[in-house]
Order: sequence, then C-alpha cells, then structure tokens
Amino acid sequence: MAQQQGDNLRHARTGIELRPGLDGVPATKSAICDIDGEQGLLTYRGYPMEDLAVNSSFLETAYLLIWGELPTDAQLQAFEHEVQMHRRVSFRVRDMMKCFPASGHPMDALQSSAASLGLFYSRRAIDDPGYIYKAVVRLIAKIPTMVAAFQLIRKGQDPIQPRDDLAYSANFLYMLTEREPDPRAARIFDRCLMLHAEHSLNASTFSARVTASTLTDPYAVIASAVGTLAGPLHGGANEDVLAMLEAVGSPAQAGSFLDEAIAAKRKIMGFGHREYKVKDPRAVILQSLVEEMFNDFGHDDLYDVARAIEEEAMTRLGPKGIYPNVDFYSGLVYRKLGIPRDLFTPVFAIARVAGWLAHWREQLGANRIFRPSQIYSGAPPRRWTPMEKRAESPAD
Repeated sequence: MAQQQGDNLRHARTGIELRPGLDGVPATKSAICDIDGEQGLLTYRGYPMEDLAVNSSFLETAYLLIWGELPTDAQLQAFEHEVQMHRRVSFRVRDMMKCFPASGHPMDALQSSAASLGLFYSRRAIDDPGYIYKAVVRLIAKIPTMVAAFQLIRKGQDPIQPRDDLAYSANFLYMLTEREPDPRAARIFDRCLMLHAEHSLNASTFSARVTASTLTDPYAVIASAVGTLAGPLHGGANEDVLAMLEAVGSPAQAGSFLDEAIAAKRKIMGFGHREYKVKDPRAVILQSLVEEMFNDFGHDDLYDVARAIEEEAMTRLGPKGIYPNVDFYSGLVYRKLGIPRDLFTPVFAIARVAGWLAHWREQLGANRIFRPSQIYSGAPPRRWTPMEKRAESPAD
C-alpha cells in the first residue's frame, strides 16, 4: 500500500505524476529502431529485421545502425577492413586482464577492459568526425577480442591473437574455442549478433545516452552500458532459461511445471516482454536458427522441452499477451556453439555495442544533458540536533 501511494505521488510544484522506472515516458527522439509490440515488428532504420537476418551481416547491420544507411560495397569493404585491422588489444590491456580474479564474472572483466580503452584512445574530440569513426571501429573490433581473451586467461592460458583471414563472427568463435568454426556455425552466430544489435531505449541504451549526454568519451559510454547490462533484470535471462529447461527435464513435465509456476506466481524465464504482446520477432528467427543448428550439428533434447513449454504456454499465457522473447531460444544456439553459459551476456554486449554506438552518435547530434526531476519524499525542514540529544539511527 505504501509503495502504491508512493507511485501515485505528484510533484508538488509541477503536478507531474511519478512514473517509477520512467515506464512509458518518452525520454528522447530516435530514428534508429522502431518496435511495434502489437504486431510483433522490429525495424532497424526502417528495415524489417526479417530482411536483415536473411540478407545482411552483422558488420553491415552495425554500419546501418550507426551511420543511418546501408553501405555501398566499397564502404562495407572499407569498414570491414578497418575493423579487421583493429581487433588486437594492447599487451597492457591483456596484462591488466591477467590480474583479474579467475572467479570474476566476465561482464565485470568486460566493463573494466572497455573502460580502460579510454586511457589509450580518449581525446575527448567528439566534434571530430575522424575521431568518432575510429572510436566506432575500435570498440566494435576490440570488444570481442577482450571477451575471448578473458575466457582463456581465466583458464590459465594466453589469449589467442585474432586471425586476419577470418570474418568477424568466425574470428570471435576461433579466439574463444581455439579452433576454426564451421562456416555454417559462424553464419548462424553472425545472425544472432544482428538480432541483438539494437532494441530501442532499454536500460543499457538509456544508460549509454545519459553518459553520452555529459560529452564524455565513447569508451566510458560503452563501459556504463556494459555495467547496466550486467544486472540480472537486464542481461542473463537466456542463462536462466537453460537452467529452467534443465529443471523441467522432459517435455512431459512442461504442463505441470507451468501450472505450478503460475500458481506460485513465479516468473517463467524467457516469456513476456514489456514491448511485445505477441511472440518476439527475434524469438521467431532464433527458433529457426536453433532448428538449423540441430539439422547441421545434431539435436539437443532441451529444445524438445522448450517446444513443449511454448506449446503448453499458448493456452495458459497467450491470452494474457505473454509469449516467448528473444532469450527463450538464444541460449540453445550458444550452447550448441560451445559458448560457456556465463559468456552469454558478454556475447549480448558484443552485439549491442552497435546499438549503443548508434545512440551515442545520435545523442551527440542534438545533445542536451539528461537531468530529470524527482519527487522529494524525505523529512520536512528541521533543525540540527546536538550530539547528546540524538537518538540511535536505524542503521544501529
């Protein structure tokens, strides 16, 4: 009741109602991504995700998001070459990562490593188009290298250097698994990155825009977004989906699992989205990628459990507008690719760097520092109390 009363508070001077979490409050104007949650449509710069997933590549999609238009052949080749030439990280960054505890979470390692790039490349020259282009290239190129490097370092091994003859996604899988991936697997992973590259003003993207609005360097912008994505309410849901599927165990248990979860009002991982009232269009594409993976590289019994849960959920949750989201099937793809479970969110970050950078550039184009107001709910004005007259504080 107290929370409800607090949620309904209005600003005493402006009369504006409090909306916790800024739910539904427009905070910026953007031309990057559009979501139609009623129809289940997702577009990047006006292009349907379904078209991009079939016809594009991750780097081409990143170019589209950041620069606003699909590149010409010459522009794409130049962009791919620049990214390829900047994949390596300084030995000082690698040495720093070797000092991280092996038990540390990869997202914490990534946030620290991304922030450290500002020590090497930050000039605060955000009015220089050349600096902006180089920052975009460096971040897209080096983030995958740092994710793969920490994975090997925490196993007590030296990182593998990037291979200039491998494309973007294939090179990451090579650095991560220490073997050259099957081209079919690399293509599927590339499409996964496209699906996760951008999704409007979610928490990490908002964090990126707030940080960008202070006109700090782009490496701090990306580090702040990574830190936001690391929170359990944002990234990591696909890890929880796999744990859920393992706990359910078999397709025959799907119905009883859902009934128990609904009765206990437990969250069903991988279901529901604040934007979508139908099945997440990214989940539709990911499901086809899962089936493609299994046709090429062997079946995973957890997929049968996932299908059974989705089928049983149609009658139980569908009428409420709760359907599978992007996380429901993505973990099955990553699992088949041999990606460790606690790297699922860093892989999300590799993809979302493209969207974060697009919002960084857009924020710079018409910048105003974010400074929302608040509704004060503290004590009224009062006099200072001498030490001998103070009661014990609640902390004691």
